[in-house]
Amino acid sequence: MQSKKATGPKPAQRVIKKYPNRRLYDTDTSTYITLADVKQLVMDSESFVVRDAKSNEDLTRSILLQIILEEEAGGAPMFSEAALANLIRFYGQAMQGFMGSYLEKNVQAFTDLQTKMAEQSKNVTPEAWAQFMNVQNPLNMFEKMQEQMAKQTEQMLGAFGIKK
Repeated sequence: MQSKKATGPKPAQRVIKKYPNRRLYDTDTSTYITLADVKQLVMDSESFVVRDAKSNEDLTRSILLQIILEEEAGGAPMFSEAALANLIRFYGQAMQGFMGSYLEKNVQAFTDLQTKMAEQSKNVTPEAWAQFMNVQNPLNMFEKMQEQMAKQTEQMLGAFGIKK
């Protein structure tokens, strides 16, 4: 069996096959992997797709949801029961599509903010960081983000003639 690296450039998207025995096979490394390995691919921002080995059906969303389920069942869940119940209530409603888009945009905004903060804090000494934290209220950043989310919600609802 020839190595893929010897035959040419690496494919843009990694393909993982899911077999009926529930095992995941990484075609890039020619090894079986676990959900923890798939989670690491996500953490490393690797582009991948999970396909059913027989039907070639895209199972990526299903595998990502499995990872979220395992994380939520672990020690520190991200979502409260109330938040999960509210998300479930949007399924089948007229606003379902808009809620998904709304959540996606806001999670991306939060990720961008986190990245920007990490980049800016690379050159900050621990002493300067401590001084900053004493002067700044770290909640200001989250208050601004919350205000932005409220404005976006008002705009979205306004587009449908719904006023707050």
